Amino acid sequence: MPVDELDTRILRLLLEQPRTSVREYARILGVARGTLQARLDRLERDGVITGTAPALSPAALGHPVLAFVHIEVTQGHLDEVGDALAAVPEIVEAFSITGGGDLLARVVARDNAHLEDVVQKLISMPGVVRTRTEVALRERVSHRMLPLVESIGRSARR
Repeated sequence: MPVDELDTRILRLLLEQPRTSVREYARILGVARGTLQARLDRLERDGVITGTAPALSPAALGHPVLAFVHIEVTQGHLDEVGDALAAVPEIVEAFSITGGGDLLARVVARDNAHLEDVVQKLISMPGVVRTRTEVALRERVSHRMLPLVESIGRSARR
């Protein structure tokens, strides 16, 4: 088990109250500040906690259009295309995938015309064979980790 019950309580607090101090977390959890800090350090070292940056809204930043672009890549060019995707600011995530296509990119844009410009930029990249774009209409489940953390916590108690 990568985390125990105390770890899950810590993670829940981090998710629910991200701007609280370590001292306050320790008080809420009823543990020593040093114990809490050691747990946080271990969770970071183990890759459970991967960052502390604020969550930003692309829509509030003027990019309300969200699309998922499947990218088919010429065999042997996956790394080069992946590196090229990192240079496109409208690509907020990209993954190597199985199934239809080689890469899946989450793309944000100001409007549909801007999205088309971004897709055309992707198509013109050396190594890109074709793309398929799916525009998101409405977010049904926001990115979340708390239900997973709670499930792991229940398992750790057993």
